[in-house]
Amino acid sequence: MKDTILNSKEQIFEICEQTRREYETLESELRDTVHKVSEIIKQTDEKRRQAKLARNRLATINRDFNTYSDEEAKKVYDDANEYRLQLAVMENEEKQLRERRDQIERQLLQLEETLKRAELLVGQVSVVHNFLDGDLREVGEIVEEAKEKQEFGLKIIQAQEEERRRVAREIHDGPAQLLANVLLRSEIIGRVYNERGIDAALNEIQDVREAIKGSLGEVRRIIYDLRPMALDDLGLIPTLKKYLDGVADEQDETDIRFVLHGNEYRMEVNMEVALFRLVQESVQNALKHANAKQISVKAEMCETQVHLIIHDDGRGFDPEESSQPGFGLIGMKERVNELKGDLKIESAKGIGTKITIIVPINTG
Repeated sequence: MKDTILNSKEQIFEICEQTRREYETLESELRDTVHKVSEIIKQTDEKRRQAKLARNRLATINRDFNTYSDEEAKKVYDDANEYRLQLAVMENEEKQLRERRDQIERQLLQLEETLKRAELLVGQVSVVHNFLDGDLREVGEIVEEAKEKQEFGLKIIQAQEEERRRVAREIHDGPAQLLANVLLRSEIIGRVYNERGIDAALNEIQDVREAIKGSLGEVRRIIYDLRPMALDDLGLIPTLKKYLDGVADEQDETDIRFVLHGNEYRMEVNMEVALFRLVQESVQNALKHANAKQISVKAEMCETQVHLIIHDDGRGFDPEESSQPGFGLIGMKERVNELKGDLKIESAKGIGTKITIIVPINTG
């Protein structure tokens, strides 16, 4: 009986090793694919910029057509069309690479689940084997450890369900409502045109455009709240630049600036996510609660530490008042503590806020 159980345990170990080798192969392919995605994103951004310049030149010729020769106009048109085609090809390549990356990640998750099940099965077989050997004390420890792992897994599942409820609620209360309004407004544009004329219909269309713009902003915000895709592909610094540029484009009355000191490098994924969330929380606080006109974000990347400084000229607040609504200071402190770093908040009513974050780095 014991020999049969031991035999089964060895077979399970062989399955584990085979799965682990396949996992390592896919991990290597994933790293290569992530690198390719990063490169194609940079190339696509550059091609998109060139295409935009070509469209601008074409628009200039269309406005002043008589001042250009036919050859000049044809060349500008051909250039714009060529850039458009090249951009479409690159965007398609980026899409395919992203899909392959996502496919590999799903396969890795499945293999990881297989490994977990195999390891769990090994543990269960070990329990039986030890029981038959009369090692009841060790059996009790293994059972207790399995129970703790199960409880921890349940907590993770509960947290995931809570996050899903939050996202569903935000989509329902935000983009879903706005899109329903857009649908309703679009149905009455024809009626407005017939009853009140083209000017009223154009005003109605403008309102619909604003509603669509608001819905798009909400969707982008929800995506960033979940996890920016560029964070995995490009790393912390490029993602911060993209995020802050996007926020700046949406703010007409707030100047947002980003400065990097030192050479950027990749860090452990969890650290990059945590640092991004800290900057995101600080910037959103300055916009929503402080009415800041200027926000500066400075990143200093040293060999052993990363310094983040977020400074705004808003209304400020008393950091000692734990009742400050919406600032999420407790969550920020918890994130910094998890990174074994330091968080310093300097603020007073009427003089703005300065947040300094220092964390030891662990390059990945």
